[in-house]
Amino acid sequence: MASLSPAPEGPADTPSAGASTAAPAPDPALVLPQVGGRNEALDGIRAAAALMVLVFHVATETGDALAPGVLGGLLSAFDLAVPLFFALSGVLLYRPWARAALEGRRGPDVRVYLWRRVVRVFPAYWLVAVAALLIWSRDQLGSPRYWIETLTLTFPFNTDPSWVGTGPYGLGQMWSLSVEVSFYLLLPLFALLLALWARRGTTVDARGRRLLWGLAVMAALALLALVPQYFPEHRSYMHAWLPRTLGMFAGGMALAVLSEWAWREPGPDGPVRRFCRTAASAPGVCWLAAGGFFALCATEATGGRFIGSGNFWTALLESLSTMGFAFLVLAPAALAPRPAGPPMPLRSTAAWTGGRWLDSLLRHRVCQFLAKISYGVFLWQFLVLYLWRDFTGQEIFTGSFWLDMVPVTAVTVLLAAATHRWVEEPSRLWSRKFFRRP
Repeated sequence: MASLSPAPEGPADTPSAGASTAAPAPDPALVLPQVGGRNEALDGIRAAAALMVLVFHVATETGDALAPGVLGGLLSAFDLAVPLFFALSGVLLYRPWARAALEGRRGPDVRVYLWRRVVRVFPAYWLVAVAALLIWSRDQLGSPRYWIETLTLTFPFNTDPSWVGTGPYGLGQMWSLSVEVSFYLLLPLFALLLALWARRGTTVDARGRRLLWGLAVMAALALLALVPQYFPEHRSYMHAWLPRTLGMFAGGMALAVLSEWAWREPGPDGPVRRFCRTAASAPGVCWLAAGGFFALCATEATGGRFIGSGNFWTALLESLSTMGFAFLVLAPAALAPRPAGPPMPLRSTAAWTGGRWLDSLLRHRVCQFLAKISYGVFLWQFLVLYLWRDFTGQEIFTGSFWLDMVPVTAVTVLLAAATHRWVEEPSRLWSRKFFRRP
C-alpha cells in the first residue's frame, strides 16, 4: 500500500566495533491493523451476530426471552446482535473515508459506493418482502403506499401503521435494515463533515484526534435523540429510526479511524499503535468487559423485554451499554494485524495461547460459511419461523425453544445459502459492470 507510512522502526543504535548490526524492522503487516482485503475475523463476528438475532427471535416467539429470571434475561440480551451489525457497518464502510481524511485528500466515489449498497441490499430483500406480503398481507396488496413503504424500507417512518409491532407481518426484523440503509445514504455526508472538521489539523495526529472528537459528538447526538423519543410523550416508533443508533455506528467508525491512524502515526511506537496492539493481543479482556455490558442488558435496568420499552433513563443506560458492547466485541478483530497463515485448529493447545483463540474461532470454516450467507439468514428467519409455527399450530409466546430453533435454523440456512448463490452473487457480479475503474 503505497500511501501507507513506512514500517515503524526502533531507536537507532550505533553498533560498537565487532557488534552485530541491528535486526531488520518487522513487516508492518504483521504488527499493524489489517486495513485492506477481507477481514475474516470480522466476518466471523457477523456470522455470530446473525445467529444471535435468530436465537432472540425464536426465544421471543416461544416466550422464553420474556420469562422472568436469569435465563429469560440472557436470551433477551441476544438482541445485542443489532448493535454489532451497526458497528460492523461503521468500521467497514467508513474506512476509505477515514483514510482519505487522515491523508487530507478526497474520499471515494460516492456514486460507486451508493450503487454497490443498493445492489447489495435490495434484490434479496425484495424477494423475501414480496413472499411475506403475498402470504400474510393480502388485504393490503391493493394499496400502493403499502407496497412502496415496504419495498423501499421506509415503513418504519409510518407513525400510524396498519400492522402491529415493528413492521408488516413476517418482516418485523427489517426495521434494523431500514436503519442500515439510512446510514448508508447519510454516510457520505457524515464523512464530508468529519473531513472538513479534520482538515483544520496540520498533522496526521491532529486530524486523527479531530476525527475521534467528531465521532464522540456523533455518539452524544444519539443520546440526545432519546429526548424527543420520550418527551413530552413516548414515541415508540422513533426507536426504529437512525438518530438513536448513531452512537453504535460511531463506535465502528472510531475503530476504522484508529486502524488507519496506526499506519500513519509518526514515531517508532506511538500511543495509537500501542492501543491497537494491546486490544488485538487481549481479546479475552475485551470480550470479558463486553460480557459485563451483555449481563447489564439482561437486567431490567436497561428497560423491558420488548423493543423500545422502558423510560428515558433505562433507554439512556441501554444506549451506553450497547455502544460499549459493540466496540469491545469488534475491537480485537478490527485492530488485529492480517493473519500470517491459516487459523490454528481449535483442538490444538497453541490456538488457546497468546490471544490466538479469537482468530481460530472466528476464522473457522463454519463461521466463514455462516458469514457468507449471514444476510440471507437475517432476511429469511421471520418468514421461516412464522410458517413453522403456523404449521405446528403454536400460539404466540408458547412452545418449545428447541422444537422451533432446530428446524427453523436448518431451513433458514438452506434458504440463505440458495439466496446467496442465485440472488446475491449474480447481483454483485452484474453491478460491477457499472462504474468500472481504469
